[in-house]
Amino acid sequence: MKKEFNLEQIDRIIEMAWEDRTPFEAIEFQFGITESEVIELMRTELKPSSFRLWRKRVNSGVSQKHLMKRNPEIVRFKCTRQRTISHNKISKR
Repeated sequence: MKKEFNLEQIDRIIEMAWEDRTPFEAIEFQFGITESEVIELMRTELKPSSFRLWRKRVNSGVSQKHLMKRNPEIVRFKCTRQRTISHNKISKR
């Protein structure tokens, strides 16, 4: 992987990658890494069994990780506990 991330950024990327409704394009917009780089990060940061589970979920059709495959009726879900994030800066409530 080309970019270096601190632990907080790595945790956030992993969290976003696990969220079904957060597309890879959103991760790329916020962190500047492609889908293949997200996969590489997940492979190195997760236990092998967790990585396989994640890949299976992303590829199964349950996940909506690709904007082009997403049902147009799905609106961006935002948990009430989720903070506003803008270009890697986390805003306080």
